[in-house]
Amino acid sequence: MNLRTMQYYIIAGEASGDLHGSNLIKELQLLDANAAFRCWGGDKMEAAGASLAKHYKDLAFMGFIEVVMNLGTIFKNLGYCKKDILVYKPTVLILIDYPGFNLRIAKWAKQQGIKVIYYISPQVWAWKESRVKGIKKCVDKMLVILPFEKDFYKKWNYETEYVGHPLVQVIDEFKAKQLNAPAANKFLEPSVQNKNIIALLPGSRKQEILKKLPIMLLVASHFPDYHFVVAKAPGLDENFYNELLASYKNVSSVVNKTYELLSQSKAALVTSGTATLETALFNVPEVVCYKGSPVSYQIAKRLIKIKYICLVNLIMDKEIVKELIQDELTVDNIKTELNKILFDTGKQQQLQQDYTSLKTFLSKGGNASANAAKSIYTYFLNA
Repeated sequence: MNLRTMQYYIIAGEASGDLHGSNLIKELQLLDANAAFRCWGGDKMEAAGASLAKHYKDLAFMGFIEVVMNLGTIFKNLGYCKKDILVYKPTVLILIDYPGFNLRIAKWAKQQGIKVIYYISPQVWAWKESRVKGIKKCVDKMLVILPFEKDFYKKWNYETEYVGHPLVQVIDEFKAKQLNAPAANKFLEPSVQNKNIIALLPGSRKQEILKKLPIMLLVASHFPDYHFVVAKAPGLDENFYNELLASYKNVSSVVNKTYELLSQSKAALVTSGTATLETALFNVPEVVCYKGSPVSYQIAKRLIKIKYICLVNLIMDKEIVKELIQDELTVDNIKTELNKILFDTGKQQQLQQDYTSLKTFLSKGGNASANAAKSIYTYFLNA
């Protein structure tokens, strides 16, 4: 094994997976300078040195109904992925979250005799626990990033490895750079730089943005002393956002500047997902905003077994940040919650205490990207 160039094939289907995949590639390169990488991911993984087979922006479908409507495209992508893997002949296949697609690929890859490592576990603890049976059969090594996931898998007699959460290091490194960057808010338009900012993080997929962003934007007129800034998803057409934002005076947008935006924000309205955790690690008070298609929501409500949809609340097992879900996501409700996190001193202090506890909890694992890379590399050295 040592005489052969290690060829890694990595599949990530979302922006967060692209980020974590890029950091994993960098750490693997430190351990093995001759390693080669091919990926399904995005700009960050490509910049880190991987050849890009397909961009995640072509893979993102949100909700049960949306998935059904795009089954043809999804199956076409699966077919292309399998052919591309066979041509590349990877030493190992590394899967990053994105379970609907990746678990199908894992099952197929195992049948081909390809070693499969999963980095960032699918959230099977939230729904479809029975998927663990399939994971045990087709995943050779599972690396988890949430402390409770190791115990969850253990009850299924499946040993996993906890490597820590990768976002802690990512955000700490960003903050350190910001300390050495005077006038850090220069990424904003000059007319906005001295204003109080509220960040709007409506997601990365067109379907979810169209469901949530219009409601978020209606709140802006009720807070004239604040400027609302939308974090655009990279890869989406400029006209898509222009049509949504055109009629608002105290609203602007940025692209590829989400962390810069959060570092300057007084509060944030955030869709569910990794962004809720990123916002908390920047110590920004937030309101979680979620709305899906009625049918998709009703299906999910019956299948999902968890108390919260927000990672911050899930990890700490209590409501730290307010979740406005489906019919609760109204302009009036957002106004009420935004007023609390902007002007209620007691609420702000409690939030900061909880955020500190959250970071302490997630920091116990250490540098997740380095730990994951070492685990993967060592696994094959000893194979």
